[in-house]
Amino acid sequence: MTRRTTLITGATQGMGRGLALDLAARGGTVLLHGRDPVRLGKVAAEVRAAAPDTTIRTYLADLADLDQVYAMADRIRAAEPRLDGVINNAVAGGGTEPLRREVSRQGHELRFAVNHLAPYALTRALLPLLTASAPARVVNVASIGQEAIDFDNLMLERDYEGLRAYCRSKLALIMATFHLAAELAGTGVTVNTLHPAHLMDTDGVRAYGLTPVIGIEEGVRPTVRLLLDPDLATTTGRYFDRFTDTRAHTQAYDIAARERLMQLTHTLIDGETDVRQPEARRSGGGFGEQPPSGPPGRR
Repeated sequence: MTRRTTLITGATQGMGRGLALDLAARGGTVLLHGRDPVRLGKVAAEVRAAAPDTTIRTYLADLADLDQVYAMADRIRAAEPRLDGVINNAVAGGGTEPLRREVSRQGHELRFAVNHLAPYALTRALLPLLTASAPARVVNVASIGQEAIDFDNLMLERDYEGLRAYCRSKLALIMATFHLAAELAGTGVTVNTLHPAHLMDTDGVRAYGLTPVIGIEEGVRPTVRLLLDPDLATTTGRYFDRFTDTRAHTQAYDIAARERLMQLTHTLIDGETDVRQPEARRSGGGFGEQPPSGPPGRR
């Protein structure tokens, strides 16, 4: 039986650390991403101690810098013989100063950059390895907190507020999930997204002044299910509220809005305006149709 290789972004704390410990206990190879070398080393040591028979490798990158995102993807493609799964878990939350607008290395609004641009750019850059390893799965960790994107104020240069930026970035991630799933139909690579759990016991929840109500293991379980459940082997382009296949925000199913977002996304990540013909270093593919909307559900 083939030993699975899975990449987890944002693995140094919170749910990412929980995912690392869970997947390492199952064997195979687990690739841990972080932006702080000290914290990344500590988590890697902890995971190795907990699962000594599992191969653990680390990849360092600040997802607020697209150059580092692409450099990490290059290193992964060069070093890893296969990649069976990617969990885009890293997140920039609402922030400790909600009214202070921050930007990425490329000057993009920080939450939009880390929560949407980085996972989309990373996934596209890893598509050659994912498709060569198919069947493979991409799981994008989103949120039930979603707010419609204002294309005339995409980077929230007006009326900035951290939670608003977070909610818009998570909807962008969901829209990108649907787009990429349609594009990859028939390749053996599935792409799904989920709200893992509400108010988990994480630093990000506390930093925004909220009170955690459940442990991170409650978010780990539905996330690992999307990655490993054989009953979901062909499920793609779906949004889950924990274990329930449901509807995301209405804008996620607006094809014109999704096309506009993806055109803007490609312009921002690599200057490419035609999403059907990305640069050679990224894997190609065409626009797919709108994914099935799923059963009615809350936003």
